Amino acid sequence: MFEGAHTALVTPFRNNRLDEAAFTALIENQIANGITGIVPVGTTGESPTLSHEEHHRVIELAVTVAAKRCLVIAGTGSNSTDEAISLTVEAEKAGADAALLVVPYYNKPSQEGLFRHFKAIAEATKLPLVLYSIPGRAGIEIGVETGRRLAAACPNIVAIKEAGGSVDRVSALRQALPATFEILSGDDALTLPFIAAGAVGVISVASNIIPSEVSQLVRAALGGNLAEARALHEHWYPLFRDLFVEVNPVPIKTGLALQGRIALEIRLPLCEMSEENTRKLRATLAALKLV
Repeated sequence: MFEGAHTALVTPFRNNRLDEAAFTALIENQIANGITGIVPVGTTGESPTLSHEEHHRVIELAVTVAAKRCLVIAGTGSNSTDEAISLTVEAEKAGADAALLVVPYYNKPSQEGLFRHFKAIAEATKLPLVLYSIPGRAGIEIGVETGRRLAAACPNIVAIKEAGGSVDRVSALRQALPATFEILSGDDALTLPFIAAGAVGVISVASNIIPSEVSQLVRAALGGNLAEARALHEHWYPLFRDLFVEVNPVPIKTGLALQGRIALEIRLPLCEMSEENTRKLRATLAALKLV
C-alpha cells in the first residue's frame, strides 16, 4: 500500500495562522511531481504546537486538495492514548487514507505499555496504521518483538516508519514481521540502504523541495537499478544532510521560504536558524540549482 515516496509536509503559517493558500499550493506541487503520498501534521508539520482545531483543519484540507490523487497519511499520534484515538477517529471521518502514529514521547512507556497503546488505537479505527519509531525524539523505540506482536494482534497495523538510523534494525524488523508488513525509511539519507535491507519507500522531508527526485530515487532502488539510485543519492546527499543542520522542520521551512513558497514562520519553542546555518543551507540550495 505504501510503496513509494511520501512527503512529510510542513505546515505553512502566515501571521501565526495556517496559510491555506500556501499549503494548497505545496500539495498541488507534490501531486504534479508524482508523489505517492503526503503526510500532514507529522513532526515536520509542527504537530506539537497546533491546536486540535488546527490539527483537524490541516488534515481536512489535505484530504480535500489531494482528492484521491495521492495517499493522505494523517499524523495522529500522541503521548496520550485517548488523544491519539480522538485524532485518529477524526482523521478517519475527514477521509484520510491512513494514519501515522508516533511513539509516545516524554512519558516513556514500557514495551507492554506501547503494545497496549497502539492496540487501543487500532481497535478504535478501520484506517490502515503506520507505526512511527523515532527514539531520538521519543526516548524509546518500538521493540522488534513489540512490532511483531502488534502485527499479529492488529490487522490494520500494516507498516512502520523507521527513524532510528540503523540498517541492522530494518533487517531485524524484516525478519520478524510478515512479508506484507511494510517498512518505510524515516530519514532521507538512509532511504537507499534501508530499501536495500527491505524497506519499500520513504516518508521524506527533502521531498517538500524535490518530490520528483526523491520519487525517482525510490523507484530506481526498488527496481534494482543500483547505479541510478546511488547516483541520485550522492547528488542530493548535501541537501539531505543540510536539512538537518538544525532541528527539523526549521531548515526545510527555511529552504521553502528561500524559494519564496512559504513565509518563514516557525512556532515557538522552535525559532529561525542561525545566520551561519542559513548561509550554509542557502549555498547548498544554490549549488543544486534550487534557488
